[in-house]
Amino acid sequence: MPSQRFAPPSEVPGLAARRIAADIVDGVLHKHRTLDDQLDGSGAHPGLKTLADRDRALMRRLVATVLRRLGTLGHVLSRLLDKGIPSEAPRAQSALLIGAAQILWMDVPDHAAVDLSVRLVQSDRRAARYAGLVNAVLRRCAREGKALVDEVANQSLDLPPWLLARWSAHYGEATARDMALALGHEPSLDLTVKSDAAQWASRLHGETLPTGTVRMLLHGSVTVLPGFAEGQWWVQDAAAALPARLFGDIKGKAVADLCAAPGGKTAQLAQAGAHVTAIDRSPARVARLRENLTRLSLQAETVVADAVDWAGPAEGFDGILIDAPCTSTGTIRRHPDVAWLRQESDVAALTALQGRLLKKSISLLKPGGTLVYCTCSLEPEEGELAIAALLATESGLRRVPIEASEVSGLSEIITAEGDLRTLPSHLPNADPKLGGLDGFYAARLVKS
Repeated sequence: MPSQRFAPPSEVPGLAARRIAADIVDGVLHKHRTLDDQLDGSGAHPGLKTLADRDRALMRRLVATVLRRLGTLGHVLSRLLDKGIPSEAPRAQSALLIGAAQILWMDVPDHAAVDLSVRLVQSDRRAARYAGLVNAVLRRCAREGKALVDEVANQSLDLPPWLLARWSAHYGEATARDMALALGHEPSLDLTVKSDAAQWASRLHGETLPTGTVRMLLHGSVTVLPGFAEGQWWVQDAAAALPARLFGDIKGKAVADLCAAPGGKTAQLAQAGAHVTAIDRSPARVARLRENLTRLSLQAETVVADAVDWAGPAEGFDGILIDAPCTSTGTIRRHPDVAWLRQESDVAALTALQGRLLKKSISLLKPGGTLVYCTCSLEPEEGELAIAALLATESGLRRVPIEASEVSGLSEIITAEGDLRTLPSHLPNADPKLGGLDGFYAARLVKS
């Protein structure tokens, strides 16, 4: 048997996970592909099938850490490189990013991070000549990197400047900095449970949030956790679980969930006893929604259609929930690729779509019916301003302010107008991994 040090690169433990991580980072930064596209479904990286669960978890953490700390990584590497990161060899760039991320923020021995990054570039024809450079830079990073990180700890480098500027203008500079700081931490796993949150928190070694969500740190795969196979809970950020609760008692009522996939809010509505119609334009996403409902033993009618063009039933609905397509900037803590894939011009394009969905929802709503509009965006154009514009043109709608008692007394997430607005910096915890919320906006309107 050959010595391990002479083994081909593919046999070195941990190298496959890093190679796939490098491919996915390249996919985000150079091909503008989302993490979801690269990790799941028909477009998923083919190498994922061969990864053990442990390596798959490592790969995901590598990718997330690089994207979550991209600005700081760029600063550190620029200080350690005389001529900048080699642009003609993407694999050299991703190897440096992955190696530095491990050294600075992950519990990987420095020598292993350096060695595997060198092997990564050696196995790539275009990047192989940079192996010596990668080795030297990452060794310097192990010695000097922490001090370079500390230099810029208060500069919020890990957000695109346009996004930080928008948040500073709308929320104030101090809040924007707090939001950016919260986004730098790996998030918790949040679960919506069917019943007895305290019991499930105990079984899963988590804690119960004031809102009833069970929050825990994930070690391994979600699918092996107690209660998953039995359909006792589903994964859903604590903030994302709030809008569906704003209808009040909906038992026996007809409720439409527009843009419903992957189905977390549909599940909430069905669990509350509503007759739910879930609409989404993507056949693949509707198939995923149906699978989720089957696991949860919940019922809903599912429709593959563009909600803007969907005729709907003649009798209309008692309630309509719109979780509108948006820039998703509120989800950056869980989807760090969003920060680097979105552009400021996306806001206007998506605002137009949201306006069409809102107009459509009014026609589908019975008189006296309730509309809950929400977006996982931190941009006011997609939330507060969208509702202000709608109310200014639709005299048959009125806002029903949300009371703090409806959101477990969390008055800080209620706006002056009575809408819901959660920020990444809300619900802080001594352990940053157990704090924070996705950025969500929700408003409740009633049709006269």
